[in-house]
Amino acid sequence: MTFSASQIALIIKGKLEGNPEAQVDSFGKIEEAREMQLAFLANPKYEEYLYTTNASVIIINESQKLRQPVKGTLIRVTDAYSAFATLLTKYQEMMTQQLTGIQQPTYIADTAVLGRHIYVGAFVYIGEHAVIGDNVKIFPNTYIGDKVKIGDGTILHPGVKIYHDCILGKDVTIHAGTVIGSDGFGFAPQPDGSFQKVPQIGNVVLEDHVEIGANAAIDRATIGSTIIRSGAKLEI
Repeated sequence: MTFSASQIALIIKGKLEGNPEAQVDSFGKIEEAREMQLAFLANPKYEEYLYTTNASVIIINESQKLRQPVKGTLIRVTDAYSAFATLLTKYQEMMTQQLTGIQQPTYIADTAVLGRHIYVGAFVYIGEHAVIGDNVKIFPNTYIGDKVKIGDGTILHPGVKIYHDCILGKDVTIHAGTVIGSDGFGFAPQPDGSFQKVPQIGNVVLEDHVEIGANAAIDRATIGSTIIRSGAKLEI
């Protein structure tokens, strides 16, 4: 996808300096960006690259003073790093929103309830009585167990495993390889020195807007719920 400097400035609420029709089709580091790429400058130690970069559009702080001419179009914002993060988020949303439909092969139980405009990648398993909300994106090789509930707008990246009875809120993001609801690993010491397994019959609840990094494990409770509160961001 290609965007103009004026479109980008509108998204991040920035002030343009230069050609508003300058086009970009990807992102690059300011020290190595090429034409048709967008870069940003937030750290003063990289200022020298502002004057040598080939980036077509550069996001900079409002307070940045220019010591010499700049080839690209500038977009001034209050916080260049945060503005760049906002732009990447919008770009990622646009890319994932384009994904819809159910690829094959997959297994979806007859009792599962699927929302509107969802994407289900190849080799996904969705168990009995699972409930999937609207606009959910489930990437390939993901497992969703029985009676799992997944809220609107949630994204499950490749290879995620959601065990039975777990609940995910709205706009949750879980990255590749993470396991939600795995065994709580409870054992009761016995007089003879052995350990008796304690069944873990609880679940995991991820509230709205939670994000879990790749290859994490959130264990289920022995009784009740392991709860990750709204807005939490975890990298385990």
